[in-house]
Amino acid sequence: MIKLYEKGAYVLNGTEIIDEQTAAEDMLSSKLGEVCTKEEAVQNTLAYDILKAHNTSGNMEKLKIKFDKLTSHDITFVGIIQTARASGLEKFPVPYVLTNCHNSLCAVGGTINEDDHMFGLACAKKYGGVYVPPHQAVIHQFAREMLAGAGKMILGSDSHTRHGALGTMAVGEGGPEIVKQLLSRTYDINRPEVVGVYLTGAPRKGVGPQDIALAIIGAVFANGYVNNKVMEFIGDGIRNLSMDYRIGIDVMTTETTCLSSIWITDDTVKEFYEIHNRAEEYEELKPKKVAYYDGMVYVDLSEIKPMIAMPFHPSNVYTIDELNANLSDILEEVEKKALVSLGNDKIKYTLRDKIKNGKLYVEQGVIAGCAGGGFENICDAADILNGKYIGADEFSLSVYPASQPIFMELVRNGTVAKLMETGATIRTAFCGPCFGAGDVPSNNSLSIRHTTRNFPNREGSKITSGQIASVALMDAKSIAATAANKGYLTSAEYMDVEYMKPKYFFDGKIYENRVYDGTGRPDPAAEIKFGPGIVDWPAMASLTDDMVLKVVSVIHDPVTTTDELIPSGETSSYRSNPLGLAEFTLSRKDPAYVGRAKEVQKAEKARIAGEDIYSANTEIKEVFDKINARFRADAKSTEIGSVIYAVKPGDGSAREQAASCQKVLGGLANIAREYATKRYRSNLINWGMLPFLYKEELPFENGDYIFVKDIKKAVRDKISEIKAYVVNKDMKEFTLQLGELTEDEREIIEKGCLINYYRDKNKTASEY
Repeated sequence: MIKLYEKGAYVLNGTEIIDEQTAAEDMLSSKLGEVCTKEEAVQNTLAYDILKAHNTSGNMEKLKIKFDKLTSHDITFVGIIQTARASGLEKFPVPYVLTNCHNSLCAVGGTINEDDHMFGLACAKKYGGVYVPPHQAVIHQFAREMLAGAGKMILGSDSHTRHGALGTMAVGEGGPEIVKQLLSRTYDINRPEVVGVYLTGAPRKGVGPQDIALAIIGAVFANGYVNNKVMEFIGDGIRNLSMDYRIGIDVMTTETTCLSSIWITDDTVKEFYEIHNRAEEYEELKPKKVAYYDGMVYVDLSEIKPMIAMPFHPSNVYTIDELNANLSDILEEVEKKALVSLGNDKIKYTLRDKIKNGKLYVEQGVIAGCAGGGFENICDAADILNGKYIGADEFSLSVYPASQPIFMELVRNGTVAKLMETGATIRTAFCGPCFGAGDVPSNNSLSIRHTTRNFPNREGSKITSGQIASVALMDAKSIAATAANKGYLTSAEYMDVEYMKPKYFFDGKIYENRVYDGTGRPDPAAEIKFGPGIVDWPAMASLTDDMVLKVVSVIHDPVTTTDELIPSGETSSYRSNPLGLAEFTLSRKDPAYVGRAKEVQKAEKARIAGEDIYSANTEIKEVFDKINARFRADAKSTEIGSVIYAVKPGDGSAREQAASCQKVLGGLANIAREYATKRYRSNLINWGMLPFLYKEELPFENGDYIFVKDIKKAVRDKISEIKAYVVNKDMKEFTLQLGELTEDEREIIEKGCLINYYRDKNKTASEY
């Protein structure tokens, strides 16, 4: 089904794969009739060409990328623009789209969600941006329809910013990276490795894009095969995939932890741009005659069957047939894995009670968002359900078209009427089901969803309130097949159905009539509207010579998601209020964290204010007494803060708040064995937090104090190994690693955060 090459691979003429383990230069030369070195072949991928075209450094090993377009949604754009404004923003230098697809319902907190929307509209006017009102489109669908272009690059403040199937290399990052682009700075990374994904064959009937995506995720997530790399899709199988199908696979590449994705383009892509009245954005993209890939994922599409990703990760995959044949055993294993993710003895979690008459019964189905809400997915689901009904028991089905143009065409061609006749309900374009703000199921329920993630609480339940429900990811086809059987898990492969595949007609009048487009037309006189929930970032101190850290949380889970660092659904309305949002930090994983962090922060606040540090926190005097028995450290000039340890933090969302909330509470560092994604590590750095690495057995425990000596010198002088001491354990010495940092990143950490960095830059510039 899926084969991973142990080393790299050469691809000749886009079709012939030669495993690097068996290839030699003379062999390649004989096939090509010319000499080709590995160094030359590396430069012949699609990814290399696009990165080179957007690189401003002149050095392809150390990239400084400027993106063509930017996107954000209403959970992220307020904080981004506030940061940029504090850093000297005057206008948006490139097209910047502000969509309103996360806090669309305005159901919590009175006016605060709509206040954020009005803030976004006002900023689009003032700085020259694009404002997409609520319910018009989910962020990534609008980008597909109106922004993508072959050979272009898009940066978005949402982790599922993926438009590779349209020939656009897109990257999802935390808000500070958007800020850098808004201030005409660059996205600085080492040139990423490129992994080929060779698709061959054609999908069998009943298999949808989510099935292919889940199979790939299951093969590459746990082993980190594509971590922080670019996935480049090639192969003869691509011609057998419709545009919606390709998009459905592509958007899920985020769950592999890759950096970005790119696909070859062909007449199918050309037709997509023509349908959306943007034919000029098409360009044929294909690798050169011989291209080298740092790895190869070989996928025979014809061998993949309908899949299901069981709670609580998209990589926890089985075929639906396998699950149905081994229900009790697999559900028991999933329950054991769930205990690691949930980490809460008070919650009784079970799935085996879903077995009824030897079959798995689920209570809810959802087809939604950037992954599931496409035109073809919904039409296929309607064909499966045509003439059937979902029943009058617990099972329910809801469908969210990804944009108003898609919704309108589904109305015009009768698909909406077909679905409504079955008992399904149709909603507007909204991302809520993907992060726990829509269709929250009942306690102990199991929901099957064609959405992006199934982490704990992604369906909206709250473990700290004694609630637990869970999500399994599936394709829209098999969700519809399950709905046709009134909630009993069913593979779409066994449904007797004729897929009608109606043609899609895009009507752009909806956007013309409702979307504000001020690109290139900033109005400096426009007044920004601030609701009472929109709060500025608190002041943040710069790095001191030495540092004292109290360990306030230790997480031993194999992976810690950003949802666990800062919850999604119930916090979404507080994303414009840094202080209010910070109260939720680690609330699902370690509810005592906020209180512990605040106690430590009292000492730092007193230090900055010039007050008595020891009165603010009585532990600190004893800590400094122990430190000064060996070193000289003045409490008045030593930064005091908190630190968390996690084995592998940062999987999942790009949300910067996973880091900024720690900083708001006085967090100064993370210690990890490794970081799950580049974007989480970047968020730490941009908020002035040190991304320490430590791979040995821990020398400290929760509650211990750590003294880090000469940290400022280490950052400034590029010293990668830093001596640290566990104060509570007789100053036991251990060594922390910092990892590679760019010059700008070092200065950002030294200044205390990105805002301080730009403020100082602007101040210095004004003095000349």
